[in-house]
Amino acid sequence: MITKIKEKKRAIALRKQGFSYSEILEHVPVTKSTLSEWLRHIVLTEKQKERLADKMSVSSKLGAQAKREKRIRITEEIKRKARREIKKISKRELWLMGIMLYWAEGAKEKEWRPGSQTEFGNSDPRMIKLYLKWLIDVLAISRERLVFKIYIHENHKHRLTEVKKFWSEVTGFDISKLQQVHFKKHKIKTNRKNITNKYHGLLVIRVRASSSLTREIAGWVEGVDQCSGIV
Repeated sequence: MITKIKEKKRAIALRKQGFSYSEILEHVPVTKSTLSEWLRHIVLTEKQKERLADKMSVSSKLGAQAKREKRIRITEEIKRKARREIKKISKRELWLMGIMLYWAEGAKEKEWRPGSQTEFGNSDPRMIKLYLKWLIDVLAISRERLVFKIYIHENHKHRLTEVKKFWSEVTGFDISKLQQVHFKKHKIKTNRKNITNKYHGLLVIRVRASSSLTREIAGWVEGVDQCSGIV
């Protein structure tokens, strides 16, 4: 009983100094409910309240940072394990991957627009690299037949040289091949996130004299339909 009285006095003294419950519990080994009962009548000064509020804010930020770091570790482990599941990719597998890429993002021939050229556009540099590898290494399309066009919002005109250099490095083509640029009108009210210097617009790749290739790709897509059992 005497020990409890000493602990209570110690807890009250610490609280009056502006200590938080968690800080007091480090010095007074009682349950939180007991501590709450002992200290509920203690009124803190405004300065002490500010200190506790600041401490809670710091603790909250530290807790959020710890959660973020844990999420990053877990995410990286998941990705590392997933990467190991991808073994060597054969030429046929790459061919099929290119077909799926084009099916998703490539231009299609329409009844009212026959003779469409093979054209593919995307803003993801990795996808652009994979598509180019498909065209050049798998389909044996000569580099001279490729035409590039950049689509970018007009409020990034001042970064045009930087953007051209970026796509030149991604594609492995000289910057002189990236002279065609189409500026998209900037909307003041927008939810777009691509407003930083990481934004490089969208790159469109067209193959010259490729209407037959477009039709061949369409046939490959139909073959995927049939062989996958979705039709």
